[in-house]
Amino acid sequence: MKITPLDIQQMVFKTSFRGYDKEEVNRFLEEIAETVELLNRDNAVQREKIVLLEQQITELKRTEVTLSNTLVSAQSLAEDVKRSAQRESDLVIKEAELKAGEMIRQARVELHNTQRDLTALQKQRLLMVERLRATLRTFERMLEVEEQEAFSDAASTSENKLEGQSSQAL
Repeated sequence: MKITPLDIQQMVFKTSFRGYDKEEVNRFLEEIAETVELLNRDNAVQREKIVLLEQQITELKRTEVTLSNTLVSAQSLAEDVKRSAQRESDLVIKEAELKAGEMIRQARVELHNTQRDLTALQKQRLLMVERLRATLRTFERMLEVEEQEAFSDAASTSENKLEGQSSQAL
């Protein structure tokens, strides 16, 4: 059975002669409900991140397949050039081999560059994930500070009221 924040808030306990303090139980239930709600929200955010990261992985895999196909195509092209060059004279064969070698070198350079770009993109993705985590931690800290300030404000307001009441009594 999955418990929702609403289930926690609407929970009613039986009272007995020496039961628990109702206000304390209600406060605790409210805190639990808020915590569960925050966890549910955080869970949803994390699921969205996972979906985005899975989409990025899919795109990277497509790029990898494209690169692989490009290399296969380049190798196939080099073999075709080689076969046709063998039918011609030695001079034509040497020229074709030079062209095929240059094409393979360029394809490898492109592959290397693309792999370098892919690695850079992966590093950027990791950096962005870390930045997002740091931002989330910052927001969490800001919320904690805000809660502490609200608690301090409420405490000082209560103290001021008590001081006002005691000075009026004098």
